[in-house]
Amino acid sequence: MKDFVMLLAEIVNEIHDILIEMFGLHMTDKELHFWIIGIIGMATFFVVYFFFKLIEKMKWSITILSFIYTFTGMFVLVFAIELQQAITNRGNMEFADAIAGLWGFLVLFIIYALIAIVFVIIKKFFNKR
Repeated sequence: MKDFVMLLAEIVNEIHDILIEMFGLHMTDKELHFWIIGIIGMATFFVVYFFFKLIEKMKWSITILSFIYTFTGMFVLVFAIELQQAITNRGNMEFADAIAGLWGFLVLFIIYALIAIVFVIIKKFFNKR
């Protein structure tokens, strides 16, 4: 996991150097963060907006939106925990730990979804009678 984070840091540093060389951008760190995170955030917003509008047109319930939001939060949380372990040296920072945590959420969500489906089927069966 530590190697993965270092690789991401190296990629970010390379992009930073390319931006400076190609466009002659000489910005402070805060100015660079302002523009890069702002652009990434807006691009993400438009993709998410399009995706959620598509879900809305398909008449899916709020459950799928809740799942996406929760999964995104869990993704951030598991990697924050792994980074915290690396910084404090309490536990091992491993990519496999993060994946195991996300699998835990997915498996429990699938169990919940199956139980919910059973209840919906039972409810429809009794409503027809």
